Amino acid sequence: MNEHLRRAPAPDLLPRFAAIVGDKYAVTDPQTLAPHLIEGRGLYQGVTSLMLRPGSTEEVAAILKLANETKTAIVPQGGNTGLVGGQIPFDGELILSLTRLDKIREVDASSNTITVEAGVVLQKAQDAAAAAGRLFPLSLGSEGSCTIGGNLSTNAGGTGALAYGIARELVAGVEVVLADGRVMHLLRKLKKDNTGYDLRHIFVGAEGTLGIITAAVLKLFPQPRAVETAFIGLKSPDAAVKLLNLAQARIGGTVTGFELMVRGIVEMALKHGHGNRDPLAGAHPWYVLMEVSSQQSEGLRDALETFLGDAIEQDLVEDATIAANLDQRKAFWHLRHSLTEVQKPEGGSIKHDVSVPVAAVPAFIAEASAAVEALIPGSRPVPFGHVGDGNIHFNVSQPVGADSKAFLARWTEVNAVVDKIVLKYQGSISAEHGIGKLKRESLVKVKDPVALALMRDLKKMLDPNGILNPGKVL
Repeated sequence: MNEHLRRAPAPDLLPRFAAIVGDKYAVTDPQTLAPHLIEGRGLYQGVTSLMLRPGSTEEVAAILKLANETKTAIVPQGGNTGLVGGQIPFDGELILSLTRLDKIREVDASSNTITVEAGVVLQKAQDAAAAAGRLFPLSLGSEGSCTIGGNLSTNAGGTGALAYGIARELVAGVEVVLADGRVMHLLRKLKKDNTGYDLRHIFVGAEGTLGIITAAVLKLFPQPRAVETAFIGLKSPDAAVKLLNLAQARIGGTVTGFELMVRGIVEMALKHGHGNRDPLAGAHPWYVLMEVSSQQSEGLRDALETFLGDAIEQDLVEDATIAANLDQRKAFWHLRHSLTEVQKPEGGSIKHDVSVPVAAVPAFIAEASAAVEALIPGSRPVPFGHVGDGNIHFNVSQPVGADSKAFLARWTEVNAVVDKIVLKYQGSISAEHGIGKLKRESLVKVKDPVALALMRDLKKMLDPNGILNPGKVL
């Protein structure tokens, strides 16, 4: 980090920054700033004297040009739904809020693309695609408030990654403002562009440390003509992986969702989640929420019913129900998307967003659960997640009646135990949430040293004064 960097800007600089966006969009009121200074899980509390809300790429460029000249630190922020502290100003940095960059510039159904600005809420992009008869498949529990810029900056995953890929795979082009205020215009719709280095991917997943994404061309897909959703009870993660492989081989459609949940987290959802009901008559050790889509309008439900019947006969499935209508389908997904929130009433929760090869998911869950329970007797592992792409949210709730602060004080200790097992299975300590501040120290321990050195070289080249989101990732 540049030793002359101003984390908190000098007071005489504030009017110069405010003049770029106008007083209306230069926020200094403490009450207005307050929601932007704390992340969703309450792990971090930030501080700032000013939040800038530019309304154009040109204003973003002017802000970064001034920040670079004066060596003033900037923290970019979208919907503030990040879970690793990457969007929080810890040392008085200026917040650069991109929520006013909220225009959908174009929907091109023929090219299967949508061009959006960084502040567009994910659900708005989904709706715009649907209005044109297309699907934008990125889907997250926070899709009603998270923004495209944040999704790309953290390389978001979500429930659709199994069939359509993570955020990086959904980007055709980007518009990026560099640290010195230059704008890189790569808003292209091309599937083939072999003109040298593919620079767009450098900025996707960089968490605003290399440049600020202000707009993107995103890939769209045909809307499926038939969608069927099943809630399935089974005995183990091993049965779930076998069921997934069988479904991908046999069902006459695409498996577009395959979410694994332990009974413990489902019980929390039934106890604390608004409107949740148990989809099956009896309790089962594990559950899978499976969604299958097809471009054929007929026959998918019959195929799924036959498949599940065969799976029951093969002892892979204990019980299952298929959503009878759209409302029931939404109810199944509502239960799944509520899993993060319903852990809060149970007290402290130590989180892990990890990935391992799909075949290793059962062994990882078993080994990590045993290790955590041995470390903290009475602790309650409640793993769930996107087993179809190996991404497990291995969360650990405190023992019943335990002191929450004392439990959370062991966060680093528990992380170390789980991360060791993740690496044993050639996995990743961050599957879709990013590194931010939370995992910065862990990254140094697990990243290939040559790769880490190259990351630092890129940072120095693209942001020599260290103004972009300092203290995050590296």
